[in-house]
Amino acid sequence: MLDFNRNHFELFGLRPAFRLNRSEIDRAYREIQTEIHPDRFAHAGEAEQRLAMQWTARVNEAYATLREPFERARYLLELNGVQAMDARNTAMPADFLMQQMAWRERLEQAKAQADIASLQGLDQEVRAQADALERELAELIDERHDYAQAAETLRKYRFVDKLLAEVEAAYDEIEG
Repeated sequence: MLDFNRNHFELFGLRPAFRLNRSEIDRAYREIQTEIHPDRFAHAGEAEQRLAMQWTARVNEAYATLREPFERARYLLELNGVQAMDARNTAMPADFLMQQMAWRERLEQAKAQADIASLQGLDQEVRAQADALERELAELIDERHDYAQAAETLRKYRFVDKLLAEVEAAYDEIEG
């Protein structure tokens, strides 16, 4: 069986890095799942079945963390002793907050007017910002090992990621 003391990257046989290919993560997940899936232990003893269930939960948690850029970055920072989402650290640059307010106003206006074209424009703009922040996170974490700066960038990414989710919800609302 697998070792419960290994971190998510070790568990999946991946290097601890932000810049990982999603297909690498998916492949590693499928490989582990074939080893530990509870169905393989259907005829085993109760203790082995329970252990297989625990492993399945552990592997699913690791997969959920590694497949999402925000969670992967947060986890990497934690492995390096940085609590990026510490509730006591909420400082954000004023220009970033102003941009967030402007985007949220555009979102509300697009929703109020059921304006798909405006929503698409906002979506592209916000996705471009998310992509830029992901590239910055990769550089800060993987190359420069500047975890303090990466924590600030991750907090910005969280704002943008949440806004993207709201944009997605707005599409559903408008297209209803």
